[in-house]
Amino acid sequence: MSDLVSPRPLDSVCVFCASSDGIDPAYRQDAALLGKALAEAGIRLVYGGGDVGLMGACARAAHEAGGDVLGIIPDFLTGRERPYAEVETVIVTSMHERKMMMFENSDAFVVLPGGIGTLEEVIEILSWRRLALHAKPVVFYDPNGFWSALFEHFRRMADEGLAPVSFDENWVATTRIEAVIPALRAALPAGLDAAPGAAEVT
Repeated sequence: MSDLVSPRPLDSVCVFCASSDGIDPAYRQDAALLGKALAEAGIRLVYGGGDVGLMGACARAAHEAGGDVLGIIPDFLTGRERPYAEVETVIVTSMHERKMMMFENSDAFVVLPGGIGTLEEVIEILSWRRLALHAKPVVFYDPNGFWSALFEHFRRMADEGLAPVSFDENWVATTRIEAVIPALRAALPAGLDAAPGAAEVT
């Protein structure tokens, strides 16, 4: 993984989000708005490959807006998450392979509301940032304080000496879906689209 730390411009963004269909319709609408915005910005969407939940809403909107979309899904999930047939989809053999391929094909990460799978994906990405294995931006979309308890726990870990105080610099949070792409650009390492840094964006 020695080459993974090298920063790249913002050409491809991975979106982690819910595969559940029983989610707040407002979150589904926001996922679609993000997919459309990525397409209009000429940024490829990389996602979990399913045509369900927020994943499907984001991918369909990106595709319908003329965007480039790459789905990556393990074979054992194809029956449950139903690959979106209209876009390029790679079927892999394991969750580990899926996550590595998503990482390798992305310049940054967006975290929408999601369940334990979404949480597991972003924690691994943040762990790798903590270990200086990459410098790719991570932006949480935090409507209605969805991720607030997680942020509080990150800060408690720092308060109790289990993580550096600087850990908060590894991610950005915004409560507005239209602020996600600007937040990604603002968090890029210096010399690319914008200056480095991470902060809470309202």
